[in-house]
Amino acid sequence: MTHRSLTFVTGNAKKLEELRAILGVNFPLEIINYKLDLPELQGEVDEVSVKKCQEAARRLRKPVLVEDTSLCFNALKGLPGPYIKWFLEKLQPEGLHRLLAGWEDKSAEAVCTFAYCAGNCDDLDVVLFQGITKGKIVPPRGTRDFGWDCVFQPDGHDKTYAELPKSEKNKISHRYKALEKLRTYFTEKKP
Repeated sequence: MTHRSLTFVTGNAKKLEELRAILGVNFPLEIINYKLDLPELQGEVDEVSVKKCQEAARRLRKPVLVEDTSLCFNALKGLPGPYIKWFLEKLQPEGLHRLLAGWEDKSAEAVCTFAYCAGNCDDLDVVLFQGITKGKIVPPRGTRDFGWDCVFQPDGHDKTYAELPKSEKNKISHRYKALEKLRTYFTEKKP
């Protein structure tokens, strides 16, 4: 019996580490990663994820998984959304917090979307697995080793993602919620 694998298209070691920690050893596929520079597409969260996944499948010609993360500020009608990577790079965590200085509403949603494509060149259908964690944007606290974690405080907690132990974050995060849906898909449906 051959062991099936799934290629997670990422060059981000932290994302790969979290994915493997959340899915655990009982996940039915071996997760391998492949760094591939994909175009940074514009659009809504689902649209960006689908197009990114189709492009990865087209290039690699095998089953692929891509992930797209958004941080959506409610006062800004969902922005920066899928463009959070660029906002963070230009503004740093302090600037993300300052974006909401003139707004009473500091609420936000952390959104993780995993997109899967079987990689069949004739059929580039994509299945989406999305997780959302509600919270608020706060002044930076905690480590700065993983994106915007230091400014996002999930609802029901008094610590930011960055201040929470990894094991606790991995039980409540947007990525965890999306990966639980992915786990169910691969263990129950066995595509």
